[in-house]
Amino acid sequence: MNLIIGGSYSGKRDHAMKKYNLKHDDIKDCSKEIITDKTTAKCVCNYELQIKKLLEKNCDPKAFTNEFLKTNPNVVIIMNEIGNGIIPLERFERQWREEVGRTGCLLAEKALSVERVICGTAVKIKG
Repeated sequence: MNLIIGGSYSGKRDHAMKKYNLKHDDIKDCSKEIITDKTTAKCVCNYELQIKKLLEKNCDPKAFTNEFLKTNPNVVIIMNEIGNGIIPLERFERQWREEVGRTGCLLAEKALSVERVICGTAVKIKG
């Protein structure tokens, strides 16, 4: 598994498509569809939204992620960083933000490579 992180609209998807030779059809977008632990994918983007959907259903994002990775050991996961800025007032939004961070740590630990994309430029963090 490979992890790509960065801010919104920073070029993460384009970077993944070039680096991993992906086509648009290879990418499952969590903003448009819900993935299950049995979903097979070359690439999943907006994974932070998958975490939000899991929390709304009272599911454990880390447990889900571990099961998803068993089905997709070579997947590229693209995730927006949402932990910067003002702390949300709403309890659920704080919980979501925390779970995105914790799940990101889990993903980074398991990943072969971790890259952060800033202004379309990838910075290697791991691998």
